[in-house]
Amino acid sequence: MSIDFTPDPALYPFASRWFGGSRGRMHYVDEGEGPPILLCHGNPTWSFLYRDIIVALRDRFRCIAPDYLGFGLSERPDGFGYTIDEHARVVGEFVDHLGLDGYLTMGQDWGGPIGMAVAVERADRVRGIVLGNTWFWPADTLAMKAFSRIMSSPPLQHAIVHRNFFVERLIPAGTERRPSEAVMAHYRAVQPDAKARLGVAQMPKQILAARPLLERLARDVPAKLGAKPTLLVWGMKDLAFRPGPTLPRMRETFPDHVLVELPRAKHFIQEDAPDAIAAAIIERFG
Repeated sequence: MSIDFTPDPALYPFASRWFGGSRGRMHYVDEGEGPPILLCHGNPTWSFLYRDIIVALRDRFRCIAPDYLGFGLSERPDGFGYTIDEHARVVGEFVDHLGLDGYLTMGQDWGGPIGMAVAVERADRVRGIVLGNTWFWPADTLAMKAFSRIMSSPPLQHAIVHRNFFVERLIPAGTERRPSEAVMAHYRAVQPDAKARLGVAQMPKQILAARPLLERLARDVPAKLGAKPTLLVWGMKDLAFRPGPTLPRMRETFPDHVLVELPRAKHFIQEDAPDAIAAAIIERFG
C-alpha cells in the first residue's frame, strides 16, 4: 500500500523523490548542495522529523532524508518484515543507488543502528558521523529490555496498531513541548490505519529480536568507524537514552568526537533543538 498524503509546503518545503528499490518504493528528500549528509529517522517518525535541520543546512550541505519502507510516505510492501536488518539493506541499496561518497551519516533512535549498519559496510565512503539519543549495541539496560517486552505484548501491540499509540503518546512524551497540532497531523497522516502501522509496531520488538545485528555492530562500529570524526548531539532530558549510561560508551567508541549537550531536549531532539543541532553540524563539518 502507498500513503495518500501531501505534506504542507509551509512545514515541509521539499520536493518528494522516489527510489524504486528491490523491496518497494521508498520516499526521500534530497535538498541542497555540498557534502552529502544522510539523515536517518527512528520510530514512529519519518523524514519530516528533520525538516527544520534540512532548511538550516541546505545552503551548505546536500541533505538526504529517506523514509524507511513502512514509514512516512514510503510504501508498505506485502512480504516485507520491517526488521532492522531489512531496513539497513534497503537504505544501503539506496546509498549505493545515489552513489554517495564522502558522506556524513546522522542517526537518532533506530536511525543510529540503521545508519551504522549501512556505514560499516561502506566505511571508506563515510566522512564523519553524527549521533544523538541512540545506540548500536545489544540492549543492556533493564529499561530497554522492559520497554521492548512491554511494547511487544499483545495489549500494547494492539494499541500501537489500532490506536496509533506511538504517535499519540510517545511523540508528546518525548518532546520538551508538545508539538503543534499541525505537526502532530503530519505524524498521524502517514499512519492512517492498522496496515500502515505494521513497521512502527515491529520496531520495539526489534530491540531484542535484532540482537545478532546489534552484536555485530558492537564489534564493527568501533573497528571500522571508530576513527571517524564524530559529533554527539544529546538530549539530556531523554528517558530512553539517558546520558549517564549511554554517553560514556559513545565517547569511548569515537575518540575524535565533539559532544554538544542539548540541556532541555528530550528524545526527539530534531523537534526540540533543530537550530542547535544544525549549528553544531556546521561547526563540526561545515
